[in-house]
Amino acid sequence: MNQPLATSDIQRSITAATRPADRLILALAAVHAARVSAIRALRLTDLDLGDRRLTIAGRTRPLDELTYQTLVEWLNYRRVQWPATANPHVIINRKTALTTAPTSRPWIATAFHGQIATLERLRRDRQLEEALTHGPDPLHLAVVFGLAPKTAIRYAESARQLLTAEMKGAPQIGRRIRSRPRSRAR
Repeated sequence: MNQPLATSDIQRSITAATRPADRLILALAAVHAARVSAIRALRLTDLDLGDRRLTIAGRTRPLDELTYQTLVEWLNYRRVQWPATANPHVIINRKTALTTAPTSRPWIATAFHGQIATLERLRRDRQLEEALTHGPDPLHLAVVFGLAPKTAIRYAESARQLLTAEMKGAPQIGRRIRSRPRSRAR
């Protein structure tokens, strides 16, 4: 059964997000349940800032305020750092700014190595949180996150078990409010 991450573990990962790109990477995993491969593949053409929409892994989603602000901050940083880059990917670094290739998997996850709340755990936690907040409905999870039926059923079952345990007097599994990653001086 999947268990929610502790708020302190999430906070440590937020604190570890020190590179400008890390805050966006964190938001994409923790808010949009994006896989590392989807974060790496995200292209500028997948963004619609005017309509506040984001297409990630083929699924168009509304941009929440946290992700929107983090995305705008990153795009401003990216534009200043690499004004002449032709790289179509949203997340780039000094090496990939000279190419059209995405960043590497290890580079994306660097800040979160050694954390309990890794990008994968944050992604799974977000899916579980959705099931706890909106009810353990596998169809809802499949639609929101594009999950395979077996995976959606597994998350719904975990949420059902946690909600049942909560009703029987186990510690409360209330919805956590995720702190916005703090801006750091550059």
